[in-house]
Amino acid sequence: MSYKVSVTREIPDPGLPMVKEIAPDARVNPHDRVLTREELLDYVKGCDGVLCLLTDPIDAEVFDAAGPQCKIFANYAVGYNNIDVDAATERGILITNTPGVLTDATADHAWALLFSTARRIVEADEYMRAGKFEGWGPMMFLGGDITGKTLGIVGAGRIGTAFALKSKGFNMKVLYYDLSRNDELESELGATKVDLDTLMEQSDYVSVHVALTDETTHLIDADKLGKMKSSAYLINTARGPVVDEVALIEALKSGSIAGAGLDVFEDEPEMKPGLADCKTAVIVPHIASATIWTRSKMAEMAASNLTAGLKGETPPNLVNPEAAK
Repeated sequence: MSYKVSVTREIPDPGLPMVKEIAPDARVNPHDRVLTREELLDYVKGCDGVLCLLTDPIDAEVFDAAGPQCKIFANYAVGYNNIDVDAATERGILITNTPGVLTDATADHAWALLFSTARRIVEADEYMRAGKFEGWGPMMFLGGDITGKTLGIVGAGRIGTAFALKSKGFNMKVLYYDLSRNDELESELGATKVDLDTLMEQSDYVSVHVALTDETTHLIDADKLGKMKSSAYLINTARGPVVDEVALIEALKSGSIAGAGLDVFEDEPEMKPGLADCKTAVIVPHIASATIWTRSKMAEMAASNLTAGLKGETPPNLVNPEAAK
């Protein structure tokens, strides 16, 4: 049996060949960009299943445009805050994601941001390329030490835990803030569970790893940033709205914190005015999962989820099992 399927943006192999096996005439976005709202509504019309991205706002209007025959929206992402899961469940539409696969890639990337920010790698690279280097100087590009410093983990789930465990080689003191106790971090690193204010006050590096919810939106606000040391750095590879970007810009410009490494932004793909001018911030375009293996595995998982849902089976990574009842 062949199904009507749309893929909202090209994904790496083996994802698309897997989709084409079950839906040979699958419609794939030919543009290397996010579909406009009108295009998205057109793409999903009459579909049995849709493979979508975190950049696609999927709500009741989109589900209704797809039609009552639609069985599944397979999200090519771990997070699914782009999808109105309740609206999907009301319509009996399955929603899936791609968890676990990008844990190490994201944790590695958070470390890359930490080092780049603390040691001013981007600034130094630009300086060198501009031909400004005239010889070694004792005051040139002084940055922050890492070994032996205090690392604060905001959100000790899969990625936060993986990130923290990678600190072993740097002999860091680890603090973490989470609703639950993390026995692995405590046994492996001697980590200490603390409240968020304590973590912000004592950490030399604060790395954010919480999911985006109503409760975590602007979790790191002006008040929390104000509690950080002037020598401390903030790293965010979670979701942009977890950090109040306007407050962060003010903290960077005033020098109340030493720097920030950001992979995500509050109004992606836009940045708040002034952020691009902050030389103490390393800003990259949401590339934490951008390794060949990781993105390919995500594609495979999304396609597997889509295939299972279309066949009436329970997808491996179903986030709303009540929709299947």
